[in-house]
Amino acid sequence: MQKGINKKFKMKTLSIIIPVFNECDTILILLDKVKNIELVSNIQKEIILIDDGSNDKTGEVILSYMEKHVDLNIRLFKHNKNQGKGAALHTGVYSATGDYLIIQDADLEYDPEEYNQLLFPILSGKADVVYGSRFIGGNPRRILFFWHSIGNRFLTFLSNLFTNLNLTDMETCYKLFKAEIIKNIVLREKRFGFEPEITAKLSRIPDIRIYEVGISYHGRKYTEGKKINWKDGFRAIFCIIKYGFLKL
Repeated sequence: MQKGINKKFKMKTLSIIIPVFNECDTILILLDKVKNIELVSNIQKEIILIDDGSNDKTGEVILSYMEKHVDLNIRLFKHNKNQGKGAALHTGVYSATGDYLIIQDADLEYDPEEYNQLLFPILSGKADVVYGSRFIGGNPRRILFFWHSIGNRFLTFLSNLFTNLNLTDMETCYKLFKAEIIKNIVLREKRFGFEPEITAKLSRIPDIRIYEVGISYHGRKYTEGKKINWKDGFRAIFCIIKYGFLKL
């Protein structure tokens, strides 16, 4: 009887997957934000950092932070050379031990204080996956590049065309999953093709419940370290066709 009670009330854990490449200027600020957020329902945090071959002091900065915060559940993985965001996410996803997983970029464009907004549809029993949309809701959003916005909306439209979903922001970083769902998906894309790949493969899961919630967005300029470019846009189109239309 006691075992059943412990199992029923076992605390849940959110695994926060953070791919990092040359982000020594922002990673400490982000880690403090993640540390300070108090999750609903007493959910615990597992912070998984993947240093994807950084050639600045990112790795040293992370190790120093871990030494100063031994009470935090932080795990660091290192790639010997840069393999791409998707490859870093593969390492993080398959290494995570939490009940839920969320993807977090290290560049401060997305705010960890909004984790609870993404958790709510899952905890209320309505959703299996939650996307954080930059294009719905009344949350603040930094005004930057017109063509980036048009490009994101076009990629989302094209993805929806083949998946029969009605997402408003397929390319968003913030995607929160029940762990068993994403861990049972074979992930292949090693760079920025991860977003259309995971979306297409989720859409083919029978009775999958995907929700969107509005989030804030604090985009960076290229002079501030933004890395995605037009080549990644063409790769995204290729992946939408490959995984959405051809269903590979």
